[in-house]
Amino acid sequence: MSTTTGANVWPTFRYRDAKAAIAFLQDAFGFEVVAEYANADVPQRVDHAELRWPEGGGVMLGSTRDDGGVMTKTGVAAGSVYIATGRVEELYQRAIAAGATKVMGLSEQDYGSKDFSVTDPEGVLWSFGTYRGAGADQE
Repeated sequence: MSTTTGANVWPTFRYRDAKAAIAFLQDAFGFEVVAEYANADVPQRVDHAELRWPEGGGVMLGSTRDDGGVMTKTGVAAGSVYIATGRVEELYQRAIAAGATKVMGLSEQDYGSKDFSVTDPEGVLWSFGTYRGAGADQE
């Protein structure tokens, strides 16, 4: 069993327009860009980007391309992410203002969490809630 602490889960995505996705994730949710590598031959293409979540962890993403890598096998902008936070209401308002598409508005769940779910412009489902997992302290 590992004794390392910190967030070590990093969902990864490929987007048709990775630069627009990066801007959206910053505006809608407050992700912080810590690395963005454009392709030398095609500057609009993002070969790799890392965006950190201010409360720990983050996401990695890049532009769609057939480069033979493992990400070529995944869908384009497909999947979902759940992020635990105590700032659910603030983030919901911010996401809607930034153009996220509401899937589920602010909702009290029967397991004690306050949640919401939205999609980004390319269809990735982003859910935020106060639930931090079984046995974790809830806010």
